[in-house]
Amino acid sequence: MDLVAEGAVRLGIPLTEQQRTQFQHYFELLVEWNQRINLTAIEDLEGVQTKHFLDSIVGLLLIAEELKTSVPPSIVLNAIDVGSGAGFPGIPLKIVWPSLRLTLLDGTGKKVTFLKEVVQALNLADVDVVQGRAEEFALQTAYREQFDLVMARAVARLNTLVEYLLPFVRQGGFVMAYKGPSASAEFIEAQKAIAKLGGETSRFAPVSVPFLTEERRILLIKKTNRTPQAYPRQRGLPRKDPL
Repeated sequence: MDLVAEGAVRLGIPLTEQQRTQFQHYFELLVEWNQRINLTAIEDLEGVQTKHFLDSIVGLLLIAEELKTSVPPSIVLNAIDVGSGAGFPGIPLKIVWPSLRLTLLDGTGKKVTFLKEVVQALNLADVDVVQGRAEEFALQTAYREQFDLVMARAVARLNTLVEYLLPFVRQGGFVMAYKGPSASAEFIEAQKAIAKLGGETSRFAPVSVPFLTEERRILLIKKTNRTPQAYPRQRGLPRKDPL
C-alpha cells in the first residue's frame, strides 16, 4: 500500500499502520471477489490504490474545508453512500475518517454481501449495509432527510443523480458527487434539478488525486430547503426523464 500511503501524506491525511493494513485487506478482498462477481474493471494494485482508494479519500479535504473542521474531521457525521457498489467512496472515507457513521446502500444482493464481508473483515464500527434502490429508500421515514452527508461515485449523470441523493439530505447537510471529465456539461444540465430538489451549489471544484493524471471534479451541494414530497419519483423515472 505504498502508493495510497504516500498519496495520503500528500493530501495531509497520513495513515496509521492499522489503516494501511485495512487498505491492504480491502484490496485483497476486492481482487478475490472480483473473480466471482463484477465489482470493478480495475483490479491491479496500482490502479486500485490511485483510481479507487485515493480518488475516494480526496473528497475528505473538500467536506472538511466546507465544515471548517480538522482533517480528518473530529466531528461525527451521519453519512450514506448511495449506489456503493464495491464500496467507493464510502469505505475508503470511513477508513481515514473513523468517527464517520456510514450507511452503504446498493441494489445488488451480491455486492451487498461483499460489502458486509469487507466491513466485518476490516472491523469497521458504525457501518450499516443495506440493499435497496435509492428511489424507494429515500421515501422511507428512517432515511428521508436524515443524513448530514450523502455521497455517490460513478452512479448516474448529475441531473439524475441529484434526484437520487438530495431527498436523503437533512437541511444544512451536503451532497458530495464525484465526477470525471464530463462534469462541466453535466453540471449545467443539473441546475434546474438542484434548485427544484432543495439544493444550492456550494462547491464545484477540480481535485488533484495523487499519481492520477485524469481529470476529477467534486460537486458539493448544500441542502437549503426541504425536498418536495413528490421526489424522488417512482423507479426508473429519474433516469428515463431527468428533471
